[in-house]
Formats: sequence, structure tokens, C-alpha cells
Amino acid sequence: MEPMSQPTIKRRLGTLQRPDCAIHYEVTGSGPAIVFAHGLGGNHMSWFQQVAHFAPHFTCVTFANRGFAPSSPITGGPDPKDYAGDLAALITYLELDDVRVVAQSMGGWTTIEYALTRPRGLKGIVLAGTTGTIDPRQIAEPERSRIDPWVQTEFVKVPQLFERGLHPAAGERMAREQPALNLLYRHIDDQNAALDKNALGAKLMAARTRPPEDLKAIACPIQFIVGDEDILIPAFAADALARATPGAKVAHIANAGHSAYFERPQEFNRILEEFFRTTK
Repeated sequence: MEPMSQPTIKRRLGTLQRPDCAIHYEVTGSGPAIVFAHGLGGNHMSWFQQVAHFAPHFTCVTFANRGFAPSSPITGGPDPKDYAGDLAALITYLELDDVRVVAQSMGGWTTIEYALTRPRGLKGIVLAGTTGTIDPRQIAEPERSRIDPWVQTEFVKVPQLFERGLHPAAGERMAREQPALNLLYRHIDDQNAALDKNALGAKLMAARTRPPEDLKAIACPIQFIVGDEDILIPAFAADALARATPGAKVAHIANAGHSAYFERPQEFNRILEEFFRTTK
């Protein structure tokens, strides 16, 4: 008996030419658009578990930020202030008019700044493991008072994991429970080994100055997703931001670190599905 044939999902690769760089992108599937904005430890490949899941019903767009391979390198490293403009240019170039943006970590800087321009056709944003340009130290109580204790007990683990050869964005649990997936995470991260991520991280922190109230200016629904074991961004910050932003929602994923989309894709994708049903 011959195996049943599967429908072919269209996929194309391309390059968006910006004034000072070239940005690699991939488009998979058809239907309403989902644009995925990756984190500091990733690139367009990071979203393979989301693209495979959603491409049968959505146009899935992934891209590598300026300075991240295979996009062109930037002398002195990329400036996060350029990210939102790059995203807007990509969406315009691809002629997308029914768009949801899913952001992981660094992608939150891209996505919040883009959403604040109130672009036509933006139906919703997902902020995963990120507060983006919103300063978490300006969140309301009681969460604000939890920041310093969290830094002393959780964020302090970041250099310790690096010393042990573990990537903090992947997390200790992923390395222990899913070693093959953890290795793939490291392979993707290694594609940008030449990029000074400490310098880029410092630029991201310097740009994280907005008060939580700025989220109210975003004219589309907002979904926060957090891994409860995140040691890079405090999960409880999303609770405070969602509570202070009319219509915003937050979902917690247990037994997951900073990269819940990578570590717990089934749960992450389920949350996306539920959110997307409200953004038609």
C-alpha cells in the first residue's frame, strides 16, 4: 500500500534590501499572516516548530534580524532602534495586510515599537519571554518589589550556566530533559558566534525605558506568554503588564524556561491558536 500523499506547502526564500543591509526571510504556507520575530540566541530557524504547525492554515514569515546570519553583518553590530523599521519594511514588501506578530525575547523590542506605530492590518501581537522596550522596574506593586529578590536568586544563575557550558535562554531543564533539542538550540545560536551579543544586549537594555502605560497605545490585542522558570525575564512582570493593559492576556507555561516556544512547543502553539481565534 502506497503512503498517503500530503498536501504540498509552498515555501520561498528571499532577501529584503534595506539601505544599509540585506535581510533574509522565508515565507511558508498561505492564509492570514504570522510574522515571527526571533530572540538574541536565534534567527529565522528558531521557529521551525511553529512554522510546521501553522503553515497549513497561515502564511508564516520568519526572518533573520540585521546582523544575524544569513542576513548581512553590520559593522559595529546592529542597533535595535532599526528593528521596527525593518519589520515594517518587510511586511510592506511582502504585501501583508492581515498580520499577527509573535515575538520572542529580543523580538519584543522589534514588535512593541512596530505596534506603537498603529500599523494598518496588525491584528494582534504575542510577547513571549519579553517586556521589550517596557522597563520592568516600572511595573506596579506587588510585582515591582519582587524584582530585586528575583535578580538575587534567579538572574544570578545566568553567568553560572554559561560557566557550565549551558545557554541560559535554553535553560538547565531543556539540557537535562531534551538534550537533542538543547543541542539544536546551540547549533542555531552558533551561527551568530561572531556577533558581539554582550554589546547588543547592552543596547537592548539601554533601550528598555518605556513605562508600562505605553502599552495602552497599541491598537490591537496583546498576548503575553511566559515560562515559569525563566531566569532572564521575570515571568511575573507579564502579569503586572497584562493587568495594567486593557484587553491584554497572559499565559504561563510550567516546566519551561526563557524559550518556552522551543522547549514546550505543543503548549506554546496551543496558546497561539487560542489567541489567533480572537484576532480574525
